[in-house]
Amino acid sequence: MNASPAAVQGSAPAAPAPQEWGRVRAGRRTADKLLIVSCTVATALGAVVLGSILLMLIIEGVRGFTPALFTQVTPGPGSEGGGIANAILGSLVMTALGIAVATPVGVLAGTYLAEYGRTSKLADMIRFLNDILLSAPSILIGLFVYTLMVRPMGGYSGWAGGVALAIIATPVIVRTTEDMLRLVPGTLREAGAALGAPLSIVIRSVTWRAAQSGIVTGVLLALARIAGETAPLLFTALNNNSWFSPNLMGGVANLPVMIYQFALSPYENWRQLAWAGALLITVTILGLSIVARLVLSGPKGR
Repeated sequence: MNASPAAVQGSAPAAPAPQEWGRVRAGRRTADKLLIVSCTVATALGAVVLGSILLMLIIEGVRGFTPALFTQVTPGPGSEGGGIANAILGSLVMTALGIAVATPVGVLAGTYLAEYGRTSKLADMIRFLNDILLSAPSILIGLFVYTLMVRPMGGYSGWAGGVALAIIATPVIVRTTEDMLRLVPGTLREAGAALGAPLSIVIRSVTWRAAQSGIVTGVLLALARIAGETAPLLFTALNNNSWFSPNLMGGVANLPVMIYQFALSPYENWRQLAWAGALLITVTILGLSIVARLVLSGPKGR
């Protein structure tokens, strides 16, 4: 005989007591509130520390912003007045040199990883080496370039500084280029191939155009990354209190090393110039970061 519904219902396991589920939900709510409070406190603490640093930098740095700051060279020890025009120009030249070398290398390497290498062993090895370069201390790169260029050339130079900055910027561009190209839909590549275009034409005419905002963003981020590097320039370009030679041989003045040396000096004028230079670099990096976000969030970046 078939069991009656009442019998079947009676043999079913009893439902857990409502108060047990209530206790579980209360514990989850408590854990959720604790996590929210912890994240809020950590965010507020980080914002306070960052805000304090920026406020102090603005207060101290604005005092040194005068027309002479951008028109005169760095003064000698114990001298009054002066500016950081030579350091600004030296930083611009070496940063431009580094980006000029890193951009084509990084874009082409990222394109190979995304379009040609993909899952090959060579591509995996390149990604591994690129990750090592991304996390490598910049002072090690400075020592490497010192051994590779400074010692054989018999002295410091802006060329060595530019090469060191290029080595730091390249892995950033490689990673960004590969990630942006992977976001391009495969249907676009298939459409180009369906028209009979070889892969090289598809990459230049379709894939690069679709990912150009992301690639430009990667270049800007790499530029912001190397703009304030000090350690590699200590071993490659060092510094100079006057204008550098047109061939970039000898010490080349630059903002990061100037800030490092002047901030540790006993001269009030030098320390004031260091504050002004630090504020200038901070504003520059902030501006580059904002431009990168605007480029990435533009109509072509969405």
